[in-house]
Formats: sequence, structure tokens, C-alpha cells
Amino acid sequence: MKTVSFHGIVAAREIVNRYLQRTPLRHYQELSEQLGFQANIKHENHLITGCFKVRGGINFIHNLPKDLKSRGVVTATRGNHGQSIAFAATQFGVKATVVVPYGNNPDKNSAMKAFGAELIEHGKDFDEALEICEKLQIEQGLYYIHPCLEPELFHGVGTYSLEIFEDLPDVNVIVVPIGGGSGVCGAITVAKAINPNVKIIGVQAENAPAIYRSWKEGRHVETDSCDTIADGLATRVPFSLPFSIINEGIDEIILVSEDEIREGIRNALRYTHNLAEGAAASTIAGAYKLTEKLAGQKVVMIMSGGNIDMETLKMVMTEN
Repeated sequence: MKTVSFHGIVAAREIVNRYLQRTPLRHYQELSEQLGFQANIKHENHLITGCFKVRGGINFIHNLPKDLKSRGVVTATRGNHGQSIAFAATQFGVKATVVVPYGNNPDKNSAMKAFGAELIEHGKDFDEALEICEKLQIEQGLYYIHPCLEPELFHGVGTYSLEIFEDLPDVNVIVVPIGGGSGVCGAITVAKAINPNVKIIGVQAENAPAIYRSWKEGRHVETDSCDTIADGLATRVPFSLPFSIINEGIDEIILVSEDEIREGIRNALRYTHNLAEGAAASTIAGAYKLTEKLAGQKVVMIMSGGNIDMETLKMVMTEN
């Protein structure tokens, strides 16, 4: 089976740094006072696509053999991975086809097209959108980039964790949203290599708990739905590569409700003056449930992206 390694993440940093600016790690005093620990935010929402996944896209397309680049690539997404592949493919002159489920975030769809991708709608959710990729791979000769099974995607994403340890060497805890799992797998791999005492805590949505349930029950659990405001957490299936790393290396996974995610979006704006999409805000939402456990510690929360659509934002900000 393909594997994710610390060496691969270190190698990816040189490639990622050629195309992307380092993202800031910022301490927020008012948020720290609210939570009872030193609250730091890693701002992956400041990247050009508004999300951490572009690190993986750049590293993957860069390392794709020339003959496969010439064929073009196909992948499935709820938005951020698709933007990542679309942007990276454009940098290297590669044709990108991206499959999204019907009813997908319209702003993310628009962004993927703007970055140069051909968009196809298929299925009711991310997992059903995946199904057509293999067919397109055969019919059109495209290289199928599975968003949760390619180590080079994980290696690129893992570079943000390297930056955390450089900027805050004495970090105690890193809180990471879990959708497909590339971000948390990068954090686990880097922490294990640099300082195994650092705790990695994952956050999933109550409405999309496949990895949480699989981890808790010690078996592969698929859910019937993943109806959450947090696009980046909306998966029904735990995939083998990320789950093997999570199962072995995660310290804790917590669930957050839809109300807590919405409050997380508002708190991100209130205390950091940043617009966070649902998955990104889930780490702040999760931190509010961990105040006693994390009291007095140095904590980094990953603000994974800022790609929230206008209708969702309007709904969140007019509540209460």
C-alpha cells in the first residue's frame, strides 16, 4: 500500500515553497482568554485558493510523470480539493476535469472554473461523485487522482505542520478538522517525527462522523448521509490510507454539532477577523469543548479554509 512519510513531507516543502507563500501562525489574546489556553490559529485560509489543499495539489502535479501530465487528470471534490487540482494543473499546463455532486457550493464551482478546470456534476454527494472518475479515466485516458489515496497530496498538505513546529516549537496540541483526512495525517506524521509528545486532536461533524465512528468502534463504518454545513467535513466513507494513519496516531477525535459549527464561524470572525468556512471553524468550535482538558497549554487550531458561499454566510450571520 502507498504510504505517507516524514521524508516525503520534507521533500514537498521545497516544491510547495516555489509556488505558495508561507501562511501565518497568529496568537489571539482575546480568544485565549475565552478558551483558557494560548490560542493560536494557522491561517491556511490565506492561501491563493483560500484553502490548505492547494499545497497537496502543487506537490502532486509537480511529481506526476510527464506522460501522465500530457493525458490530463480527473478528480472528485466538494470544492477545495478541486480548486487545488485546478490551480496546480494550470501551473504545469495540465488539463484538469473535476467532478462535483449536484447542488454543490456554487461559489466553489465558480472558483474551480476560474482556475481552469472542466466541471462535471454527478451524484448526490462527494462519495457518489467519486464513482464517475474511474469511468472517465477509462473513456478519456485521464489520470484519476483519488483525493484520499495519493501520498503526494498528503505530503504537500503536511508542509503546513512543518511550519507550525518551526514557528511554535513548544506547541502542546494541534486541533485539525477531519474530512478526507490529509490534513490530520500530515499533522500526525510530522508530530511523530519531531515531537511525539504533541497531541493531535481531530474534529468531525456530528452529521458526518464516519472516521470518528470507525475509530471508536475499531472497524470500517460508512454512514448513510453527511448532511453538514461544513463542506470540507462532508464524507460518508473512511478511506484506507488516511484511516490507517489516523487510527494509529490520533490522540482524540471530537464531534461538533451544526449549531456549534455556525457559532465557530461567528467566533472566527469575532476574535480573528477572518472568514472561516465550516470545516475551518470546526476547530474553534471543538476547542470550546476542550477548555478544561487544554487549560494553560499552547494550542494551534487549523483554519483550513475560507471558502464559504454567500448564502451560507448570510444564514449564519443572521441567526440569533
